[in-house]
Amino acid sequence: MKVNGTHYRSLWWDDDRQALQIIDQRWLPHDFRVQQVDTMQDFADAIVEMRVRGAPLIGATAAYGMALAARLDPSDAHLDESFAFLDKTRPTAINLRWALTRCRAHLKALPVDERAAAALKLAHEISDEDVEINRNIGRNGLEIIRGIAAGKKDGEPVRILTHCNAGWIATVDWGTATSPMYQAHDAGIPIHVWVDETRPRNQGALTSWELGSHGIPHTYITDNAGGHLMQHGQVDLVIVGTDRTTRRGDVCNKIGTYLKALAAKANNVPFYVALPSPTIDWAVDNGVAEIPIEERLEREVTHIQGLKEDGTIGQVQVTPVGTPGGNPAFDVTPNHLVTGLITERGVCAASAEGLAGLFPDLSKLAESA
Repeated sequence: MKVNGTHYRSLWWDDDRQALQIIDQRWLPHDFRVQQVDTMQDFADAIVEMRVRGAPLIGATAAYGMALAARLDPSDAHLDESFAFLDKTRPTAINLRWALTRCRAHLKALPVDERAAAALKLAHEISDEDVEINRNIGRNGLEIIRGIAAGKKDGEPVRILTHCNAGWIATVDWGTATSPMYQAHDAGIPIHVWVDETRPRNQGALTSWELGSHGIPHTYITDNAGGHLMQHGQVDLVIVGTDRTTRRGDVCNKIGTYLKALAAKANNVPFYVALPSPTIDWAVDNGVAEIPIEERLEREVTHIQGLKEDGTIGQVQVTPVGTPGGNPAFDVTPNHLVTGLITERGVCAASAEGLAGLFPDLSKLAESA
């Protein structure tokens, strides 16, 4: 997508510098900064500190981390060490483990002297695959929006609510939940997006930055406003992303998603999840019981970052001194609250049968593992 008229991906390889470049998302939406990632520690810090964030982008970043590991030392022992080092950076998003596993398995099957070049090639492929996956998610989600638009009066927008940022900067490009929005807007379908602020890190501001750059009408709302809007018929559908989805269709996403799903169910508002296949964890059935939920720093809750009146970016404390902050980063939405899963292969029910029907190859592979 574009920033100030220039096309960017969330990460890209600089051939001249032989190094990965990332958009450092800690400073968005107020400042656009690019960082070069040079060391294995840089890769770990980028993921832990959410310089890169969003399950697909974390996976792509990890693939380039394994490429660096193979360049430094392509031995089996070092690949295993690098796998473990990066795997512990964030526990919830399954794309991290998926990318690391894919890279290590691919490289270990090759002669040692071929691994460095092959690792970089694979990282490029994983990034390009993510772009196409998200483009196709958008095409399939577009048909849902088009169907709702057909029942609207001329010029009346389809009103979409989204939570967190599942946009292009949470992926390599296009985004998951936002891809149908971009494609609907580009197709001339009027839409309006309700953007949840998504405390504590306020990723909704990133979504607003993205949508505004693309010219899509939107309104930034508090996390608690969504239910009210649904009660008053101002939301036509909800589309969110996912960091991990179980084989039966339970969805783990940013904290607060579960509450939106409950409100949508109570008000007969369709609740869709944009689901790239690498986020399916075929080894997990019950998301509430089995998915580990990352507990992040309490400072993210007790403090808030923003643009000060003097034009600098800084943090202020919003809680009384000494008050502790609890910070579970994700929650799980059970499959019975999900209207459908929008994938790169089509839209299916949030169920074991629905996912296996669209991805028989992956489900059978998981069964045989």
